[in-house]
Amino acid sequence: MSAIENVIIIGSGPAGYTAALYAARADLNPLVFEGSQSGGQLMITTDVENYPGFPDGIMGPELMDQFRKQADRFGARLITTDVTEVDFGQRPFIVRAGADEYRAHTVIISTGATAKWLGIEGEERLTGRGVSACATCDGFFFRDKELIVVGGGDSAMEEAIFLTKFASKVTIVHRRDEFRASAIMAKRALEHPKIEVIWNAQVSEIHGTDEVTGVTLTDTTNGQTSEMAVDGVFVAIGHKPNTELFEGVIDLDDKGYIVLTDRSTRTNIEGVFAAGDVADSIYRQAITAAGSGCAAAIDAGNLLAELE
Repeated sequence: MSAIENVIIIGSGPAGYTAALYAARADLNPLVFEGSQSGGQLMITTDVENYPGFPDGIMGPELMDQFRKQADRFGARLITTDVTEVDFGQRPFIVRAGADEYRAHTVIISTGATAKWLGIEGEERLTGRGVSACATCDGFFFRDKELIVVGGGDSAMEEAIFLTKFASKVTIVHRRDEFRASAIMAKRALEHPKIEVIWNAQVSEIHGTDEVTGVTLTDTTNGQTSEMAVDGVFVAIGHKPNTELFEGVIDLDDKGYIVLTDRSTRTNIEGVFAAGDVADSIYRQAITAAGSGCAAAIDAGNLLAELE
């Protein structure tokens, strides 16, 4: 039977790699399951200009490569494999990757979240070239541009209002005739002089070769289509935390995010911690994910010291 690990980290990205770095430097010899698609959402992000320490910006995949190399340098063991099952009902905890079984005194979950996309022609091709799911990340690149925000909830209102700091005009496209956002957020958006709304419509295609040039809109009441010139499309229909593996195993909120206790990275199971977007439905930034990864490694180290 394999040795019992001090800490197993499930997931990569800013949270997982930072947790790995801190755990490795604390001589905890962490084992990291990066997943088959390692690096998280930054792997599909082009220019990152809001991560401290890179005044000229850095490409998302390059930033994640730097994170990974630093964790590796201090001895984190990195496995590009998906975890397929966990058992937190016994100690040490059981983590399975296919036919392989691992045991650990502590586990840090950093599996992230995934933006919900429209699944339309042009969306994937132009992601990072005018298509985005994060106004805070990318709004700066659209100064004096005309933008579309797709959605009708609070997140769409927040994205649209934020984008007015940069854009000359923001059009919210919503498939119904009223927002599902809270009344106060809807009011702020509707009263903003830079924001217009197209009701009962959906974006059915995004146009452009190297960058977004326009969209096709489809009327949801009669199916008629129209073309609209636009410089960018922000998809704000929500995020989905990657917590399928942990359903029924640890406490999740009504949106599927891991519930943390006492302003820490602790879950409801002692010895299981969570960091990054998998437990954060509010900030969803690389810097906040990295910070929580650091905190999770420290929390795990403190518990291991107590167990000794």
